[in-house]
Amino acid sequence: MAWDFSTDPEWDEQLAWVDGFVRSECEPIDLIVAESHDLNDPVRQALIPPLQQIVKDRGLWATHLGPHLGGPGYGQVKLALLNEILGRSECAPIVFGSQAPDSGNSEILAHYGTPELKQRYLEPLLDNRIVSCFSMTEPHGGADPKVFTTTAVEDGDHWVIKGEKWYSSFASMASFIIVMAMTDPDAPPYQRYSMFVVPGGTPGVNVVRDVGLGYQPLDGGGREGYVRYENVRVPADHMLGPRGGAFVVAQTRLGGGRIHHAMRTVGLVRRIFDMIRERAVSRYTQGGMLSDKQMVQQMVADSWMEIEAFRLLTLQTAWKIDQYNDYKAVRADISAVKAMMQKVLHDVSARALQIHGSLGTSHEMPFVRYLTESFVLGLADGPTEVHKVTLARLLLADVAPAPDVFPSEHLLRLRAEAEEKFADRLAGVPRTR
Repeated sequence: MAWDFSTDPEWDEQLAWVDGFVRSECEPIDLIVAESHDLNDPVRQALIPPLQQIVKDRGLWATHLGPHLGGPGYGQVKLALLNEILGRSECAPIVFGSQAPDSGNSEILAHYGTPELKQRYLEPLLDNRIVSCFSMTEPHGGADPKVFTTTAVEDGDHWVIKGEKWYSSFASMASFIIVMAMTDPDAPPYQRYSMFVVPGGTPGVNVVRDVGLGYQPLDGGGREGYVRYENVRVPADHMLGPRGGAFVVAQTRLGGGRIHHAMRTVGLVRRIFDMIRERAVSRYTQGGMLSDKQMVQQMVADSWMEIEAFRLLTLQTAWKIDQYNDYKAVRADISAVKAMMQKVLHDVSARALQIHGSLGTSHEMPFVRYLTESFVLGLADGPTEVHKVTLARLLLADVAPAPDVFPSEHLLRLRAEAEEKFADRLAGVPRTR
């Protein structure tokens, strides 16, 4: 079996262009644009759309899209290598038309939306003329769907949605929201829920507040919507997919999306690693450079090994997806990648903060933000612990138990089996033991 993550020369050339473009154009605007998704921000509108046009002219817009959406249909390895570069910059994904949650929501609309919903939302969403929101988790139940309480009840040719959702990103600025709600409370747990498109501005959709991350001010700057649905009426044809099929619909936006997210994290931690190395060879203390201190050398070595292991596992998973064309076949790999993502970002960021000293703890360096975001990665799309449990169960599912009280690799057992296997050939041969 050959494992090869290389691509064709034409794609290598594109990747080289993307790397230069992200460094020279996207990274600088990260420091100026307050929120890359805010289409009403004049500063954002002055800086991002011109870059998006350059990307479109280059033929690199929304490369994650399959042929059914007019996309190039690149394999996951190509997309992984691209997303590794985009991960260096917060604005780069939206400059390249592959930002979350819009990328996943476009896939859902393409698969399950009516022609009217596609006409109304899909085309402008793909062109970033609007933004969207995915509203699933709840304040009391987190990401455990078995305890969700938001309901959708039939009322004539409409559904009436009632409940609360938590961390619904960009709810305040979304033109539409995809909401998971319980439609069949007596069904098995994973068949109780359905997905709905809720147009922005629908009466009863109330954003209680926008929640920020821990490093953001309490009185502003958040984008994670705490949303209350108060008897929200939506037409019956705004249901996405079959009744009770919310989890099947949700899988449309996962799988490959997790690989893209992981490779963007690779790009980010590589950038942080560059900061570690620069600091190590720049700072003089205690009679020598930081780079001469063995504990700093250990931090550098550990960071590099962890990043490379994470990168290779992610690329191997992308390669397997291309080979098998079946996300179920790589479910264990995807869970492992998801679990590693949070740890690598956390550990490398923590070392970077430590090496930068007091400056590292300040808002003049990005490490406190990266540490906080590492915990976000450990919760989004399922907690790390859940993915580890899934991985362990899959790894143990086909393992046979030991034949008796002693392990199958018990040395006395193996020695006896070896003696029996070679008894004829060893007959009459002098033995020293």
